[in-house]
Amino acid sequence: MKKKDDSKTAAPLGKIEKPEAERFTGKKKLYLVSLIFSGKEAPAEYTAKFNLYWEQASQHIANLEAKIGRVSHVYHESTIQAGENGLKALDKMSPASGRIARGKCQNGALFEATEDKELVEESIDWERCLLMGFISQKTARTVSEFYVEALRQRYGHIARVIDETLKDNEVGVLFIREGHLVQFPQDIEVFSVSPPALDDIHRWQRDRAAAEEKEKPQNESASPETDSSGS
Repeated sequence: MKKKDDSKTAAPLGKIEKPEAERFTGKKKLYLVSLIFSGKEAPAEYTAKFNLYWEQASQHIANLEAKIGRVSHVYHESTIQAGENGLKALDKMSPASGRIARGKCQNGALFEATEDKELVEESIDWERCLLMGFISQKTARTVSEFYVEALRQRYGHIARVIDETLKDNEVGVLFIREGHLVQFPQDIEVFSVSPPALDDIHRWQRDRAAAEEKEKPQNESASPETDSSGS
């Protein structure tokens, strides 16, 4: 399956008017939502941006539903169970996206088993191996190839699930991390849900990474003094 160019299919959310929306009648539609996570130890300023992002994402989905169509299928990365069991697992894994997913299901949408358990576990295991690091370049290349292949199969499975369950004139919503490699079927119109808060989060992450990088030389130069004073 050829990867769909979102730039051709995703229109600015505020500019999709009824006449334009009518050209999507009878087609498969998919609202694509970037998964953003936050931990208990996250800084307060990030948590505020995180909460705002999900508020805006929920509103943007509602706007799309009013103009394009109501969600009838919910797909979510890392979920391997359908229905209520899948929603309960999602409540623990990602409460923010889980609240939106459950709301759509309460309005009649079906929660789909989006992923294959073995492929998810395999890709996670290979990723853990890569994070450990290697002495041998040959081993590193081999593990990297296995990881990429596991991801290819994993994303291929997601695309097949969507293709098989989403029917003509139906609307689905997919929650998945940025940078995914899912290649959507050609007959699906994809609309990216990109709230303004997402850019704020990206900017905050870049600024934080730059600040941490700037502090590294200072910490490294200070460490010998710290050691000598403690001896």
